Amino acid sequence: MFIGIDVGTSVVKAAAFDATGRVLAVESRPSRTRAQDGRAEQDPDEVAGAVAEVLGAITARYPDPVAAGLTGQGDGVWLIDGDARPVRPAITWMDARAGDIVAEWAANGVAETVFRRTGNALFPGCPAPVLAWLDRHEPASLDAATTAAYCKDMVFQRLTGVRGTDVSDASVPFLDPRTRAYDAEALAACGLTHRAGLLAPVAEPRPEGAVLAGHPLPAGLPITAGPFDVPACALGAGVTEPGDGLLIIGTTLACLAVIDEPRLDGEPTGFHFATGRRDRWLRGMPAMVGTAALDWVLGAVGAAHRDLDDLLAASPPGARGVRVLPFFSPSGERAPFVEPAARAEITGVSLETTTADLVRATCEGIAYAARHCLTAAGLSGELAVAGGGTRSESWLGLFADVLGRPLRVAAEEAGARGAVLAAGHGLDAAEWTRPAGIRDPDASRVAFYEEEYMAYRDRVADARERWHDSS
Repeated sequence: MFIGIDVGTSVVKAAAFDATGRVLAVESRPSRTRAQDGRAEQDPDEVAGAVAEVLGAITARYPDPVAAGLTGQGDGVWLIDGDARPVRPAITWMDARAGDIVAEWAANGVAETVFRRTGNALFPGCPAPVLAWLDRHEPASLDAATTAAYCKDMVFQRLTGVRGTDVSDASVPFLDPRTRAYDAEALAACGLTHRAGLLAPVAEPRPEGAVLAGHPLPAGLPITAGPFDVPACALGAGVTEPGDGLLIIGTTLACLAVIDEPRLDGEPTGFHFATGRRDRWLRGMPAMVGTAALDWVLGAVGAAHRDLDDLLAASPPGARGVRVLPFFSPSGERAPFVEPAARAEITGVSLETTTADLVRATCEGIAYAARHCLTAAGLSGELAVAGGGTRSESWLGLFADVLGRPLRVAAEEAGARGAVLAAGHGLDAAEWTRPAGIRDPDASRVAFYEEEYMAYRDRVADARERWHDSS
């Protein structure tokens, strides 16, 4: 039996798998984010406590695991001391406080310099602007810290005592994807050379013994810190060949495609996540839009997720002329373009508009955003899908129609699954990543949505001009 640990933004999970990849059990605990005035923080001690709880529950049911793999949310800054204890609350990837710094760097060329060096765009919740904000406003916090960690690396250090990170987390935004080392010029461009010591050493994933007291893993159990959650999901969904892609329909849309060499030209947007193979990168376009936008609309109209399929059935494709640009995040958008000033827009509403129309238009807008991101990422082959949004059969079908291609529905717990596979225990990857199902598009709707998607692209282009003029 193998354990996969997935430390998400809203939920912490531990999944038990047998040697064939079959899920034996899943334990989960909520993870709280304190969000106010554009700031989004988490308590690392609470997160680590939730990890201990799910591991305790799993090992109580299955007490003899062979090994464990760990993944978790990416980006943000988790300032910790030498014992992996928090210096201050963690600033998560959703945080918007560094938006002015991102805008400043976009105007003075820093953002483009970093992209040309590393292949990674800057957005408010990624480590570079967050560290710069802390350096300007809370230098004492940085002085007190030993590591500006990522979430899973904080947990890994708690479990094993080992300080480090992997190439996927380190990719954004300071890792040169060709050398797989931190780029000194990117650090210097961001004015953070004097804080370089806070970056954890980059190492290939390798098992470490779970040795620290107070955690419910058997002493000496091999545990590996794999890639962060998005690349872990790609691995768990079997997305490993150039041209193939992954769409995670979650709080945000995590969109990516596999490429065989970095592409550092073009608009400085998106990300290059290094992988365990030196001839494979993940071209990431993780949008800020996703189920969080749908949650807001459902709440505004007094509906719930259990109503989604019925609401989609009650409004025709095109939502009777209602259109939504789904940029609801207070920190704007980060892919396939970076715009801290991006905001949602709802148009075409009249007294005849129904609740179902508003919900369908939102679902369509999110699907258009997914296609925009996947196109920019370079999707040309098969597409796997994962995440909570796949639980709605109607919305999943809408995604297939908008994307105009079959969707390979990933097996359950793709992130935890990928965390186990990353450890390299000689498991049969094809068996572990067999899809749970295939969702084909409705041929009668593909042409309609092709035209609607082109109209969406035009609306986004017009909105970007307005956002730029108002910023």
